[in-house]
Order: sequence, then C-alpha cells, then structure tokens
Amino acid sequence: MKPVLLRELMGESLREQRTAQGKTLREVSQQARVSLGYLSEVERGQKEASSELLAAICDALGTPMSEVLSAVSDKMALQEKVKVLPVRPIRASVAA
Repeated sequence: MKPVLLRELMGESLREQRTAQGKTLREVSQQARVSLGYLSEVERGQKEASSELLAAICDALGTPMSEVLSAVSDKMALQEKVKVLPVRPIRASVAA
C-alpha cells in the first residue's frame, strides 16, 4: 500500500481550488509571488511548501487556509479508510 503523503494531498487540494476558480498557474504564481515552476511542483506534490508559502498561495486564491487544510484532512481520511473523523472541541485561550 502506497503511503499517504501530505504534500501530494496539499498540492491536489490547491490545484482543485485554483481550477475551480478558473485561475491559471501564472496568475496565482504572480499574486503569491512564487515562481511558476515552484508552484507547479507544489501542485504536483513534488515540493513541500512552507506555511508561509501556503499562506501566500491561499491568499492569492482568496481561500482561507483552514478550508484547504480541511479538504486535505478529508482526503487523508479517505485514503486511510477512516470512517468518521473525531471532532475535538476548540479550547478557548485562557487569559493570564
């Protein structure tokens, strides 16, 4: 069984967002200020993007990073054959 790679699922999710919006690689790469070739490698799952780069790409797509990460999580759960993802409550930060 092939291992589930985060970079591949991330690239797939970013490409889906971009194509759903009808944007080209060139448009997103210019807006995100990343080279066209590097963005292409990220989308193909060949490069692991830093959190800063992911933020720039999501900003260029006008998509919250949480939405992309949620899509990646769903894809990973499917590949891992997880039936139901556990829902964990978000803890409110406690002021000191």
